[in-house]
Amino acid sequence: MSAVADSVSDVVGTNETRLIILRGNSASGKSSIAAGLREAFGRNLAIVAQDNLRRVVLRERDRPGGANIGLIDVTARYALAHGFHTVVEGILYADRYGAMLEDLVRDHQGVSRCYYLDVALRETFVRHATKPDADYLAQVTERHLADWYRERDLLPGGIETLIDGSSTLEETVAQIMAETGLHQVASVDR
Repeated sequence: MSAVADSVSDVVGTNETRLIILRGNSASGKSSIAAGLREAFGRNLAIVAQDNLRRVVLRERDRPGGANIGLIDVTARYALAHGFHTVVEGILYADRYGAMLEDLVRDHQGVSRCYYLDVALRETFVRHATKPDADYLAQVTERHLADWYRERDLLPGGIETLIDGSSTLEETVAQIMAETGLHQVASVDR
């Protein structure tokens, strides 16, 4: 198969679909923002959550070359190919997930925006303590958060917009809705 044919077969989504990548440290607010985007948008917005695919579906540790990397990619591509606006969210360390995310953004036909939640370690402790899942809070301690923490683990090429810890959930959701154009195409069927 020619290089042109290969590149065409990688194209995913449509000019109308939106791809949003949300990255940041544990307890930086990624899942809350993804849920807020879905609430603001309505139906037809898929959330591809690293924690769900890696920890629940595969029960895999986060490691270089892990199977979850491909599963995240395939799931996001499937959702986009079927017309869903798609949010991919997770810690998604740049050295492990960066190539997959860059390929996904490159291959997506519609609007793609990447965001990095730049939240200080101390603030992640505060946010973590507000999580409603008591079992999770008992299993994941501040020491875990500190061990996993990577300051400004940005993707190469400056493709991410930084959102600092002072941005509220509502402000962040509104910013992403506006910058991606989701506010203009919000679902009527909520």
